[in-house]
Amino acid sequence: MQTTEYERLDGLALATLLERGEVSSAELMDCAIKLAEQRNPVLNALTYPRYEESRGIAAGWTPRGPFRGIPFLLKDSGFAHKRFPSSIGSALFNDSTYAYAATVADRFEAAGLIPFARTTVPELCMAGTTEAVRNGGATPNPWDRTRSAGGSSGGAASAVAARIVPVAHGSDGGGSIRIPAACCGVFGLKPSRGRVPMGPAKGEGWAGMATDGVLSISVRDTAAALDMISGYEAGAPYAAPPKPRAFLEAVREPVMRPLRVGFLRTAWNGIPIAPECDAAVAHTASLLEGLGHDVFEATLPDIDYDGFVHAHGSILASNIVVAVEGRLKALGRNLHANDLESVIHDGYLVGKGLDAASYIDAVARLHAVGRAFAAAMADLDVLLTPTLAQLPCKLDYLALNTSDGLGFREYRARAATYSTFLPVINGAGLPAASLPLSWTDAGLPVATQLIGHFGREDILLELSAQLERVAPWAARRPQFG
Repeated sequence: MQTTEYERLDGLALATLLERGEVSSAELMDCAIKLAEQRNPVLNALTYPRYEESRGIAAGWTPRGPFRGIPFLLKDSGFAHKRFPSSIGSALFNDSTYAYAATVADRFEAAGLIPFARTTVPELCMAGTTEAVRNGGATPNPWDRTRSAGGSSGGAASAVAARIVPVAHGSDGGGSIRIPAACCGVFGLKPSRGRVPMGPAKGEGWAGMATDGVLSISVRDTAAALDMISGYEAGAPYAAPPKPRAFLEAVREPVMRPLRVGFLRTAWNGIPIAPECDAAVAHTASLLEGLGHDVFEATLPDIDYDGFVHAHGSILASNIVVAVEGRLKALGRNLHANDLESVIHDGYLVGKGLDAASYIDAVARLHAVGRAFAAAMADLDVLLTPTLAQLPCKLDYLALNTSDGLGFREYRARAATYSTFLPVINGAGLPAASLPLSWTDAGLPVATQLIGHFGREDILLELSAQLERVAPWAARRPQFG
């Protein structure tokens, strides 16, 4: 297979070729690695490559799962895998190894996904951009290399946009699938809390805000992957409701009734929304009306936004302390001055200053957000918002070593005016998808977000597939020399 054919197909189309015997997993792996070698020097999206080892695995692969044996990438998020070390984008955590595999890693393999490298992240996955010092520089936006590819799954989104792979692992604790999906013009869905397990070593991430998932070229690839990685794991503290039907089945069938879709064109605290992002909401609303849905302006959920931003920051800071001190204990040493980037180092100090009552209050504020969204969405099937309040940001604006020397709390406040509609959804535990349905005249993607009720990823995937059919994005690809 030629790379020109490989890069125009989504994962399930490649799987069909495998099933027909028209191509082998080894040939697909060769295509992916060739594109990685050509494009990653520009993108800086990959780390921990295992090219030759992965070629050997692909050559001996037994077809399985919906993807049969296609190339795949794992996020450098501390996601446990025996073959791949992890750095979590940090010098302190560099080359961490694992004697076991995450439950979802085994499920990816059962799905027929063969990883050959990891994708870059910001330090400790705590930024809406991917500019870790450990990675030797930024992961730029493939559509405009002066801008960010987003974060924390920035390397994954960039690699999918560049067609190195059609689908890649991501995770989302405050927008980390949806931000880079929006920046890079690909599809990204954050599942409901408890839909995807986090075992076997832990039951939750970031007080239940974090979840694993994928970013993909097509809606159907995400549906097929989610079918395989979702499902309760014994001993997990959360469980999403059983899915009404297979997610891939939902994508293949039309929505059986008109949906009530409310849209938002204002944000909490009067946070400004860029005209392009507001226009994208209006465009998506128009597409939905054309599909026969009942579309109207909704009421902004009644939340204490500043209180939520502070609570979100407190939970992140607490997790910085736990992660850093666990790593230092394993290394048998104290923290060094150059171990952490400036914002994360300050977050470590903030976390050290928090007491137990502050953490409990922060978790309670997350739960209050869930109740507020449930009330605001009581008469809606889906809520429509901008994915980002602004166009993909310029490099350095959200870097964790910012040129203007922001502290942790100030940094979180800045991020809250950019990814305004995203972390609140993690707090609420709801599913949400980012769709690249609009583009600027300069060719920059502008995404909108669909938010569903708890456990109803099937409705989001159905609706996303409908929108994908009337406003397809897969033919748009960034240019490489």
